[in-house]
Amino acid sequence: MGSTIVSLDYLIGDGQNVSFDKKIIQRIKDIQNLDNETQSILFNLIDTYVQNFKAKQAFSQ
Repeated sequence: MGSTIVSLDYLIGDGQNVSFDKKIIQRIKDIQNLDNETQSILFNLIDTYVQNFKAKQAFSQ
């Protein structure tokens, strides 16, 4: 699987980053500096937690 490098501004939308927590922005920047394999592992972990959270929300309604 190939990876594409995009800017943080592209990911969050131009001018919208002021509404994001500064700690989250810093973590994203730190992840951006990691090697591709480590990024992939972290993104898979994040995706798993986000999907789990969304599923719990969907079933609790």
